Amino acid sequence: MTKRQENALKTRQKLIDTTEDLLKTNGFNALCVEDITKSAGVAKGTFYVYFEHKEDIVAEICRGYFKQIEYKLNEMTDSDLIEKLSVYFDNFMKAVELYGINICREWIRSTIDPKTAPDYTDMSKWQYDINMLTNILNNAIENRELKKDTPVELLTHLIISQLYGMMTCWCMSDGVFEPKDWTKKFADFQLTAILSEYLI
Repeated sequence: MTKRQENALKTRQKLIDTTEDLLKTNGFNALCVEDITKSAGVAKGTFYVYFEHKEDIVAEICRGYFKQIEYKLNEMTDSDLIEKLSVYFDNFMKAVELYGINICREWIRSTIDPKTAPDYTDMSKWQYDINMLTNILNNAIENRELKKDTPVELLTHLIISQLYGMMTCWCMSDGVFEPKDWTKKFADFQLTAILSEYLI
């Protein structure tokens, strides 16, 4: 890698880190490209070398966090399925709460009707989450934690609907409903019941 490429990567990462700090402090609605570049100490035009819209950089931040969850799950080689799923749920909701209710609302608003979503919307998140849960359940079948005839697709959609439902309830309640608390309750009370028929 050349020095120029290294500097470009550093600048891109600086924009991402700065945006993440601003999101945590001010929320999504107050976020603007000018504030990002000013806080990062770069020219406004530099932002557009790496990203087209502020939504693109926010999507990048969120994808990075969910990649970390994926790595964490891959390292849990000695953990059983219920523990892995509990860690997944907990970290999923930590990410949702970390980036705030306004980002959650923005994502739901722009993805609830894919036909009307702007071109820059991260439409792949739904499929990414489906794939991650499907992989967790398929790995459990391979590791003989779940029966071979386990309906993976059905269980994946049941579980993801719970998680997405909690995100939506959080937005609808204006933050009164706390998704991380309810995720733990779901893991403790419902998860074993949903999977019990298929656990070996």
